[in-house]
Amino acid sequence: MAELFEKTDKRTHYCGELTEEDIGSRVCVCGWVQKQRDLGSLIFIDLRDRTGIIQLSFDEATPKDVFDKAFGVRSEYVLSAKGTVRKRSSVNKNIKTGDIEIAVDEFKILSAAQTTPFEITDNTTAKEDLRLKYRYLDLRRPSLQKNLLMRHKIAELAREYFYENGFLEIETPMMIKPTPEGARDYLVPSRLHHGKTYALPQSPQIYKQLLMLAGCDRYIQLARCFRDEDLRADRQPEFTQIDLEMSFVDQEDIMEVIEGFFSRLFSELLGVEIRLPINRMTFREAMESYGSDKPDLRYEMKIQNISDTVRGIAFPPFVSALENGGSVRAIVAENGAATFSRKEMDKLTETVKGLGGKGLAYIRWVEDQPSCPFSKFLAEGELDKITSALNMKKGDAAFIVADKDKLVLSILGQLRIIAAKQLNIIGEGYKFTWITEMPFFEYDEETGAWLAMHHPFTMPLDECLPYIDTDKEKVRAKAYDLVLNGTELLSGSIRITDCELQQKMFELLGLTDEEIDAKFGFLVDGYKYGAPPHGGAGIGIDRIAMIMCGADSLRDVVAFPKVQNASELMSGCPAKPDEQALADLAVKFTEEE
Repeated sequence: MAELFEKTDKRTHYCGELTEEDIGSRVCVCGWVQKQRDLGSLIFIDLRDRTGIIQLSFDEATPKDVFDKAFGVRSEYVLSAKGTVRKRSSVNKNIKTGDIEIAVDEFKILSAAQTTPFEITDNTTAKEDLRLKYRYLDLRRPSLQKNLLMRHKIAELAREYFYENGFLEIETPMMIKPTPEGARDYLVPSRLHHGKTYALPQSPQIYKQLLMLAGCDRYIQLARCFRDEDLRADRQPEFTQIDLEMSFVDQEDIMEVIEGFFSRLFSELLGVEIRLPINRMTFREAMESYGSDKPDLRYEMKIQNISDTVRGIAFPPFVSALENGGSVRAIVAENGAATFSRKEMDKLTETVKGLGGKGLAYIRWVEDQPSCPFSKFLAEGELDKITSALNMKKGDAAFIVADKDKLVLSILGQLRIIAAKQLNIIGEGYKFTWITEMPFFEYDEETGAWLAMHHPFTMPLDECLPYIDTDKEKVRAKAYDLVLNGTELLSGSIRITDCELQQKMFELLGLTDEEIDAKFGFLVDGYKYGAPPHGGAGIGIDRIAMIMCGADSLRDVVAFPKVQNASELMSGCPAKPDEQALADLAVKFTEEE
């Protein structure tokens, strides 16, 4: 190693990869200064790179010019240090190299550094806006380095797994024809075709289906996708998905391949074994029990329908809901009566109103007998009747909502999450579930119309085909989502390959023949030349990384994320374009008011 070192004068090891086996070896390391400690006759420098930290030691045996140079080093200086690995006199159990150090005899300052706007440590108190403005500094923190490494490993393993299972990685265009896919497109004006635009893909949906028509059989791509929609903790305007499509398969085949991927992913990267096959529940079951199509199963607190129990009770909200075809439902927070005081219940009532509800009824069982604010409307024994139906006991609290079913379930689903967080009952581990049999149509109460819930290429369940014209509420889709700990990781479906049925789906979306031809003519034509049965899914690699890293937001696993208003604080994008560039595109912006 010494001979190699002298010839190359280059880095021989990463800081965090040195071990006791390297004691006595001469090495060269490079990195950033985490901190410098001057003890007079001793100087210690903690040198950091993406793999970890190693201590550099300077003492009486160090050449004087090297020692003097080390004296002037400050945090975030970039260094190159050569020396011999030796045992540390005092072990630091907080780092993996804490039992060794490098006795430095050659030393270079590769780059000096100004004082950083915040300390480069995981326990920094700097606000996120400041850290995002200096994202290249924020990314030096060990936790974010670890997150980026995990994301890399997920992508690496995904490619390995799908290659081994016969998938071809094929790139699809980044500039495509605008087509409806559920969100607004990001548009790219054309310089050569004035008045026309490309769209950035919301997904490679149409192209991967065309690849199946082309006979590629199994396709995989780590695809960049773009959606112009409001952001939240698990959503960015640009994201990456493991996009896949398979021919000559049914839903079971696709789910089996995907389960194999997640089993291997969690086993190899986290040492966690996932029990296969993964649990399944229908969309209806998920909504009825948890008020969400992406339920967190790490805790119980299921929604209970008490409509029959309260029928006949004179409490106006109950009466009104039941007379108008709605329902009365509740969740019980075990041992929640102390946490959810009357003051807290008032706050939750405002939360319910903010979600579109009329209010919140509740029961708190603090003393020997339960109590509720609507007791004056109850006849003798009716409160006991409700608590018995809910299996409540002393110490519990119940949240009751009465309204139309869809609103009741949605509100209780939100209250379930809030209550679990406040009670700190969200368990450890990873609870997967498939959500199947999605509704094909959704009723819009404002317009009185039935709208398609999925992209227009989704196949209805065979047994539901007779109801497409007669009873849309009964139609369910061959669609499936994989949910983990309350987060949707993937969405997929079996595709329509029958030309007549595809035409029917377009018509149900309200598209005219002219619109169908303009938006999807090339795909419709393709299906006339022999289409294999096929289906697929898009797996959100950013969301997988977020959960596997234990992060609270996608911003913690994306190198250069956007904030709530879809801007990037570091570079300042989006930015006003050059006037000449707009002229070349024949584009003119309207003046802002």
